[in-house]
Amino acid sequence: MATAEQIKSLIRSHLNMNAEQFYASALQIAAHEARQGHDVLANDIKALVDRARKKPVETNVIAFPRELAGLILTEQPARPFSSLVVDDALKARIERVILEFRQQHKLKKHGLDHRRKLLLSGEPGTGKTMTAQVLATELKQPLHIIQMDRLVTKFMGETGAKLRQIFERMRAMSGVYLFDEFDAIGGERDLGNDVGEMRRVLNAFLQFIENDTSDNLIIAATNNPRLLDRALFRRFDDVLQYALPDTKSRIRLLANLLGTFRSPQFPLDKTAEAGQGLSHSEIDRACRDAIKLAILSNKNRVIYTSLKALLKERHAAYQRKER
Repeated sequence: MATAEQIKSLIRSHLNMNAEQFYASALQIAAHEARQGHDVLANDIKALVDRARKKPVETNVIAFPRELAGLILTEQPARPFSSLVVDDALKARIERVILEFRQQHKLKKHGLDHRRKLLLSGEPGTGKTMTAQVLATELKQPLHIIQMDRLVTKFMGETGAKLRQIFERMRAMSGVYLFDEFDAIGGERDLGNDVGEMRRVLNAFLQFIENDTSDNLIIAATNNPRLLDRALFRRFDDVLQYALPDTKSRIRLLANLLGTFRSPQFPLDKTAEAGQGLSHSEIDRACRDAIKLAILSNKNRVIYTSLKALLKERHAAYQRKER
């Protein structure tokens, strides 16, 4: 039987005509019923929600309190697991997260919790945000993105209070929660240039995440793992490390991105070599630019020399950033 809070949340979202929160509350009830062993009822509720969501929701600001507007965005991503190009070991660990989430009721019967607090670290553009999108897609959950850098700069002095509001709302709204640019608050507490406010915010976050008992998937992403406080790592169920794509990954990525715009004779090996040292997102952008050039030139195939030149442009951009 659904809890009183879940029923009240469902009624409030209906009266406020907040469709996304209504769906989220219904899915919370489905998860609760699944944990009680009522799988048929849980599946029926999920099926009703799936039928109601006939089309993807546009990316927009979710119905969080007005003072949090612009800091938390929601989307219903459509990123299948097959679109994620990472090494096999990392892919296996992500698959394990999906498996445990889908069968969490089995684990709970034995007093075990599923993996739901993840720390993703690695260079920009290596697949951290895409992983969050893939997880939301595979788990059929909305993706809520908390923009930590804006939270800190906009509400300096109030950040801890806003963070508390976010975690309170998480209890009533199911989904995958991505704390992006997490190092904005996660820096080492003993660094000389750290301020007292940020130390308090980090301590508050550590408390909130440790005391969170929802079934939501919580993900923190950082480009600078060396800046993170060591106390953070033990608060997460898993720490996933991301790196620039190797040759095998670059070949798979190019094949996926070019799709029908790649001729059977297209030299993937040579192109992958030209993309060495670039991130997933930089290769993605170069491929999209090459496809646009092909379309505007009234051609249905990407030319190798054109894509190679675009990859070279990306290398030059990186070199300028490092100067």
